Amino acid sequence: MMHRAPLIIAAVLWAASPAQADVEQALADVILPGYAAFAAATQDLKDAASADCTATAVTPAYQAAFDAWTEVADLRLGPTESGGLGVAFWPDERGTGARVLTALIAANDPIGRDPAAYATVSVAARGLSALDLLLFDPGYAYASGDYTCALVQTISADLANQAQALLAGWRDHAALMRDAGAAGNTTYLDETEVQKAIFTQILTGFNQTYDSRLGRPMGTFDRPRPTRAEAWRSGRPLANVVGSAQASTRLARALSGQNLPLTDAAWTAFAAAADRVSDPTFQTIADPQVRLQVEILQQRLKVLKDAVEAEVGTALSISAGFNALDGD
Repeated sequence: MMHRAPLIIAAVLWAASPAQADVEQALADVILPGYAAFAAATQDLKDAASADCTATAVTPAYQAAFDAWTEVADLRLGPTESGGLGVAFWPDERGTGARVLTALIAANDPIGRDPAAYATVSVAARGLSALDLLLFDPGYAYASGDYTCALVQTISADLANQAQALLAGWRDHAALMRDAGAAGNTTYLDETEVQKAIFTQILTGFNQTYDSRLGRPMGTFDRPRPTRAEAWRSGRPLANVVGSAQASTRLARALSGQNLPLTDAAWTAFAAAADRVSDPTFQTIADPQVRLQVEILQQRLKVLKDAVEAEVGTALSISAGFNALDGD
C-alpha cells in the first residue's frame, strides 16, 4: 500500500430479485482474517521495537501495522465499538496525546516502561497515533537508550496486546452473529439484524473517510487544515483513505453474495483518482491543483459509496429510507 459524507442516501431498489446476503463470507473471508492480520502485524511491530527501538528501525513495522489496521479500522461494532480507540485515537482535537506523552517523558514515568500498566494511560497516548508522534515528530527525536525509546517499545507491546484482545473479542462476537436468532442470543434476534449491522458499518466507514479523512484536512478553500489529516506525520493520509475505502468495498462485496458491477466501476474510478493525487500527505492541500485532486477523490468516493448502497442495499432487501447511522 502506498504511503504517499455526512450524507445518508436512500438505497435504490432494482427490479432484479435480491440475492441472499452472505454473512458467513463477510466474517470468514474479511472480518476475522482482517483482525488476525492486524494481530500478526502488531506482533511484528512489538518484536521490531524490542530488537531496536530507534525510529528508523521501527518505522517499516509501524507502516505495516497501520496498513493492516485500515482493513478493520471502521468496524465500530461489538468489541471494536469502543475498543478500537486505543489503537488509533483520531481525531485528537485537543492534542491530548501529545500532552500526555510529553508529560510522561518529562517525568521519566515508570509506566512508560510497563506494557501492562500502560493500558491505563489515556487512549490518546496509546497505539498507532502515539507512535505517529514519537517516531515522526522532530520534537520527540530520541536515541537508543533514551526513555522515549523504551516508551516506543512499551506502546508497541501494548498495541500488540490490544490487537490480540480485539481478535479474541471478534471471534466471540462472530459466534453471536452466526447464531442469530438462537435461544439466549439477545444481541442478534435474527440474521437480518446481522446483515443490517454489517451494512451500517460499511456505509459509516465510507462516511468517516469522506467527512474526516478527506474533509478535515481540506477544511475550506480559504482555510485548509493539512495537519488535521490522519497520521500526516508518517505520510499516511492518502494511504489511509484508499485502504479504508478498499476495506469497505471488500466487505460490501463479501456481504452482498453477488456481482456488483456499479461498485466495480466506481472503485476503478476512485482508484484512478487516488493515483492522480500528487501529495499523499495532503500537506500541500492549499495548492489549488492539489486541492482539486483531493476534491475529485472525495467526489469519486461518494459515487463509490452510493453504488455500494444501491447494490448491496438490494441484496439485503433494504428499502428506501434506511439510515446508515442507526441501522433501522
